[in-house]
Amino acid sequence: MAGAEQERADAARNRRRLLDAAAALVAERGADAVTMEAVAAAAGVGKGTVFRRFGDRAGLMTALLNHTEIELQEAFLYGDAPLGPGADPVERLIAFGCARLKMVELHGEVLRAAAHGTARFSAPARAVHLTHVATLLRAARVDGDVPLLADTLLASLDAALVLHQQQVLGYEPDRLHHGWADLVRRVTRTCGD
Repeated sequence: MAGAEQERADAARNRRRLLDAAAALVAERGADAVTMEAVAAAAGVGKGTVFRRFGDRAGLMTALLNHTEIELQEAFLYGDAPLGPGADPVERLIAFGCARLKMVELHGEVLRAAAHGTARFSAPARAVHLTHVATLLRAARVDGDVPLLADTLLASLDAALVLHQQQVLGYEPDRLHHGWADLVRRVTRTCGD
């Protein structure tokens, strides 16, 4: 039994090493320039290992997104405040958006490529984000149509929009982060403020 357990641990480490190498290459070169061969070389494994693990380039990119999404979800569900539990809901919402913007900065091309058609609106990860944002809005005692507000806030974090803002409009990441914080504060401000 220990041999099988060790093999699973080794496989998990190898998977993480491959995904970390892919993430670094995407950040350095852009998603379109990342090949299975480049990932294999960066991770120090044979090309066949990458193909066996992920099937093809699309499988690798999907796994990279899942890997990144799981890290984000773990951070906002169980991580340190202000992104994780224990902080004021408005500060948590600001931290969530900033973490999502950072994710787009690192993996925007992959996110945009994966977000085709209306299927992206029913993706499980988006449902988790929507629930999280709505929960934080309710905790902040926001009046109004919370599901619609949550949906609208998430729309401003859409990878295609953020990439357009950065690449076409020339918005710097700091501007987007500050803009997100301003938007959240405006949405969560009550009439009595």
